[in-house]
Amino acid sequence: MTGFTSVEMLLVLAKVGSVMPRDPNENMAVSLALAGLAFVVTLITGRPIVTFLRQQKVGKQIRIDGPETHLIKTGTPTMGGIMVSLSVVLVTLVFNVAGRLSMLLPIGVLLVTAFLGAIDDRMNLVGGSKSGMTARFKFAWLTTFGIVAGLVLHLPAPYGLALHHITVPFFGRYDIGWIYLPIAALAIIGTANAVNLTDGLDTLAGGTAAIAFCAYGIIAYRQGQVGVVTFCFTMVGALMGFLWFNAHPAQVFMGDTGSLAIGAALATAAFMTGQWLLLPVVGFVFMAETASVMLQVLYFKISRRLWGEGRRLFKMTPLHHHFELLGWSETQVTMRFWMLGMMSGLIGVALALL
Repeated sequence: MTGFTSVEMLLVLAKVGSVMPRDPNENMAVSLALAGLAFVVTLITGRPIVTFLRQQKVGKQIRIDGPETHLIKTGTPTMGGIMVSLSVVLVTLVFNVAGRLSMLLPIGVLLVTAFLGAIDDRMNLVGGSKSGMTARFKFAWLTTFGIVAGLVLHLPAPYGLALHHITVPFFGRYDIGWIYLPIAALAIIGTANAVNLTDGLDTLAGGTAAIAFCAYGIIAYRQGQVGVVTFCFTMVGALMGFLWFNAHPAQVFMGDTGSLAIGAALATAAFMTGQWLLLPVVGFVFMAETASVMLQVLYFKISRRLWGEGRRLFKMTPLHHHFELLGWSETQVTMRFWMLGMMSGLIGVALALL
């Protein structure tokens, strides 16, 4: 008797119960099991994906102005985010779409932003373009995807999910009308870029993203959003599978293929829970990384105007490089940022429970 392939296993499980339970507690139990399944699928598909990327010489180009210890990473395969998207889309389509068509939105966002990131990764390889996709071109497409996703979130049924509220901890829930649309679009664009900036050390972006999705899975459970619960924990499982290959020293990087998609999907899930105001709390590490870059640029420009020469607020940005140059090892930075991510995730969940 021959063994099942991962696809055959999924099809068998789908026949057993393609419709997820409606009871929140039962759904949570199945969602946690699907996280384990996504982890296994990512492990199974990850090895051939890494091998394929190596054969195609999809090697990462490292910043020459970055920490010298990173130069050894030059040529490490990138575009590893493919394995995360593949696993999540496969598990979601089999288990989490029947009766939950709204889940087409987060996996749609995941796919289109992963495709955009893959184009940028392909243009920014060792021996290829030195600059990759232009920032203006990338931002234009991210803006387009963010607006479309915002429209789907905001428009009334059957065109969208009819979401237009803000939930403020301690105060309550308020209807903000059409203002919801630009906020949603900007949050999706901003979170995609924030995770992209965080992706600079082995396991840093993947680990902190898994923590954030876990937090939003619990928040979604509290809100009764069973589909979002399943999607979030599927993302957690797939990210854990990716970290198997991304553990220091990394065999593969997620690249823009992963970071843009993960950030955009996280923001989309946050808006679907209604607790999107907590996104900067749950994703505190991502926000801190982004703020460090913005403050560095702003301070440099202001100091050049005041004193005739640009000065730096941090030794290097994004923020994780600053701590590396202070003498922290790569694993120290990663583990400490994970700790911050865990604490901010717990605080976010606590605020959502109030």
